[in-house]
Amino acid sequence: MGRTVRIIGAPMDYGANRRGVDMGPSAIRYADLADGLEGAGVDPVDDGDVSMPRAEERDPDADQPSHGNAKFLREVEDVCTRVGDRVAATLADGEFPLVLGGDHSVAIGSLNGSARGADLGAVWFDAHADLNTPETSPSGNVHGMPLAAALGRGAFGEMAWTQAPGLRESSVAYVGLRSIDDRERELIRASEMTAFTMSDIDQRGVSAVVDDALAVATDGTDGVHVSLDLDWLDPKAAPGVGTPVRGGVTYREAHAALEAISRRDEADRMLRSMDVVEVNPILDEANETATLAAELTASAFGKRIL
Repeated sequence: MGRTVRIIGAPMDYGANRRGVDMGPSAIRYADLADGLEGAGVDPVDDGDVSMPRAEERDPDADQPSHGNAKFLREVEDVCTRVGDRVAATLADGEFPLVLGGDHSVAIGSLNGSARGADLGAVWFDAHADLNTPETSPSGNVHGMPLAAALGRGAFGEMAWTQAPGLRESSVAYVGLRSIDDRERELIRASEMTAFTMSDIDQRGVSAVVDDALAVATDGTDGVHVSLDLDWLDPKAAPGVGTPVRGGVTYREAHAALEAISRRDEADRMLRSMDVVEVNPILDEANETATLAAELTASAFGKRIL
């Protein structure tokens, strides 16, 4: 076996508006995640789930920031702080942190923990930009805010728990964007982030785009965090997500993308942490999306056809 991968479950649905995503970590585990990782040559160790109360037991409007809106912010803070601590402890132990969501707001904790004491790059596989803030979000759902939170944008600039201290805008690369708010579009254009849309993938191919994204995320950094939102894929390939958007990558394109991550990692061990999010078994068909999530994760660690 090669590296040890510590699996950290974060069954949180505070950040989403569709119930059921809290069952995502269990569904991914059930889809033979551990066997797939072993087949990729790594040693999986399951660290269990971060505990959290059900959303029904909490007030979504309690303890909002002083302006704007962000539902369940107190609960998101509690969970993400503990996720961040587990990620940081995993890295300190010389192991690799693999966080299973839950909704995408868990990435606030993943990024915070991975960026402690390190310059971090990020590759963001997602249909959405996740750059809303409490002031700009039309829904108040924090799963549309994790990158803004990690970069300290808007009201998040006053919340130290959200921020990834070693993450710079210039080290963030999106892959496969196709559903962006007008305000997010303006922010991306004015930022130092690099954004590759589905049009770029159509024109150049997914492997070339991922190679360029990795060039951005590895430039001057100590390692790369990969955030994989299953709504990055076309709903025909991944039906079990809360915010599906037509026109995403295919099954094979997704595997090719994660295989490109693995090839680069085999060359220089740049992969530092990863989260896999937004699998909703209630909306899924025969656990198809969770199975795909497990397969893609194994591809990121080196599992191949030959």
